[in-house]
Amino acid sequence: MTLWRIRATVDDRPGYLSVLTASLALRGVNILTVQVQPTEQGAVDDFLVDAPDALDEAELIAAVERGRGRDCWVARSEARGLADQPTRVLGLANRLVRDPDATGEALRTLLAADVVSWRPAPVGGERGITGASMLLADPAGGSFALRRAAPDFTPAEYARAQALVELAATVARRAAEQVTLVLPDGAEVAVRPAGVHDLSGVVELHEGCSPRSRQRRYLGGAALPQSARVRRLLEPSRGLTLIASTTGSDGTAESVVAMANLLGEGDEAEAALLVRDDWQRRGLGSALLRRVVQHADRSGYAALVLHVQATNDPMLRTLHRLGRPAAVERDGALLTLTVPLAVAARADREDVFSTPGV
Repeated sequence: MTLWRIRATVDDRPGYLSVLTASLALRGVNILTVQVQPTEQGAVDDFLVDAPDALDEAELIAAVERGRGRDCWVARSEARGLADQPTRVLGLANRLVRDPDATGEALRTLLAADVVSWRPAPVGGERGITGASMLLADPAGGSFALRRAAPDFTPAEYARAQALVELAATVARRAAEQVTLVLPDGAEVAVRPAGVHDLSGVVELHEGCSPRSRQRRYLGGAALPQSARVRRLLEPSRGLTLIASTTGSDGTAESVVAMANLLGEGDEAEAALLVRDDWQRRGLGSALLRRVVQHADRSGYAALVLHVQATNDPMLRTLHRLGRPAAVERDGALLTLTVPLAVAARADREDVFSTPGV
């Protein structure tokens, strides 16, 4: 027996798939797996089959056509094709979590593409599939172009590939933003993007801050914010939340000692800081604010806005250390500072991932 992959389009009507499978069964073909991918032209059925050695490609195509299949494509397969699609995709996702730079190779493996290339130019309105070519948007900038000899790509394959690219971009962004800061006094803190799993640690941060620190952060009062509000800060629809944490030398649990928020609205982003009292005046707030400004720069915001109490001298000194001009508006005891931003230019590059010999 020999393993084959068969792809054919079948009218999406009751009983048509059974006609095709019956036609294959009459020739001793055993269907091991099947995936159904809807398209505008009908259902594209992707089979992995075990066929008698005597059957060749032409006979398999003839069996499919007798079973009312059309646009048939047939190719020899290997034992690794027995792994179901969800298992293969999860395996590739796991690889990207460990190495997001392997995006091109993961796409080539997922779609059996002959060539995958990364280009610095964005896709614009050209993304999608055209026959055996595919163009994907890279959330980090640029685009991926794929092609293979056959068969044509399907919308389901495009959706899987785009999801894989977005996963790699998210992992790469988080890895790039996860650093260890060494403060002027020699203390070390880990800084990384926050997530909803950090809720308890950030709540403890608020509990460990003095009422004065909380009032300076939230302006409206010194009370502890509700968990729902903290959760929204950890999952901003646009923007970023960074947390700084320490781990005891004896391996004790992580302790969150500071938080920086960047919340986007229109072409501006609002920034705010909260640093636990025993970690203030040690350079941590300045380091977090610089990273927030860098992220706002890369994200293309036109300006960074901060609302600061006029009596909050530590925060005003932190802003001064940025070395960036800021427009200041005063409304009673509240200052609104607007820092213009410049979008960083992205370096051009092009990477190509090809099947050996192609």
